[in-house]
Amino acid sequence: MLFSLTKPNFPNAAIGIERDRISAIALSGSGRSSYTVKQAATIPLPPNVIEPSFLEINIKEPIEFRVSLEAAVQSSGMMNQKRWSIALPSNSARSAILTLEAEPAAKQEAEEILDWKAEQTFGAPASQLRISRQKISPNREGRPRYFATAISLGVIDEYETIFENMGWKAGLILPRSVGEANWLVRRGDKSDALLISAQDDGFTALLLRGDEPSVVRTVTCLPTEVDDEVYRLLMFYNDRFGANMNGGYLDRILLIGRGLVPARITQIASEALGRSLQILRPEDVGLSFPETSFSFDEIAAPAALASLA
Repeated sequence: MLFSLTKPNFPNAAIGIERDRISAIALSGSGRSSYTVKQAATIPLPPNVIEPSFLEINIKEPIEFRVSLEAAVQSSGMMNQKRWSIALPSNSARSAILTLEAEPAAKQEAEEILDWKAEQTFGAPASQLRISRQKISPNREGRPRYFATAISLGVIDEYETIFENMGWKAGLILPRSVGEANWLVRRGDKSDALLISAQDDGFTALLLRGDEPSVVRTVTCLPTEVDDEVYRLLMFYNDRFGANMNGGYLDRILLIGRGLVPARITQIASEALGRSLQILRPEDVGLSFPETSFSFDEIAAPAALASLA
């Protein structure tokens, strides 16, 4: 697992929240790192109930949002479930890699520098954010790095208040794209893997080297510009890592989002990198489900969190 915005606690069921839908899911293990869908449901959200935002109010219609949560849980047959993992919309949180000039001499100094870096990166005072940090490998120059995700205290309080009013205990809360990236962790392969997760206003990309984030990019663009931005992202990877200096080699991409067409991304990757890449399917990351009933795009994030149990 990458990290958690809450205390590490791994319920065996998860909720996925997006602007236009809510999903509820529970998995059952079917072997080492293999899972099947045990119970699941996805229901549409009416317009303007949720408006994912980093600093602004997310839940515009709290009563309607709660009704929709209850409907998703009821449809999935999990009305008695009280402990959940939660995948929030990606736009509700921000992730980045924070790089320091040198390792601070004292813990207090490190905290102050990291808070300052976070404020500069996320655009809000650290005192107004819930920040999760995980130290990762240093960069090529040996500088210390941390993978950080931040969410506004006001925003997470909106969600947690409703969960508490429903009698739920949210043991694990992550933004959608970070949750999805967990499908690329624990696979036992030390080569590079790339997650591209579509959003309403572009996409988020996480490059994992082994089981660590190495590059994080959130790209804001029109749907017609996605192909060009993916090409630029892969060219950046080729320029920075193409020489394979640190043992990495990008050979796998996980695409999540209906607007990301595997055949087109395969062609773009071939043009940018000069080689073919494997576009991962659900079964390649260890998830089996009835394709006629569910879309992987809809359940990938909550299913990844449920798998951690």
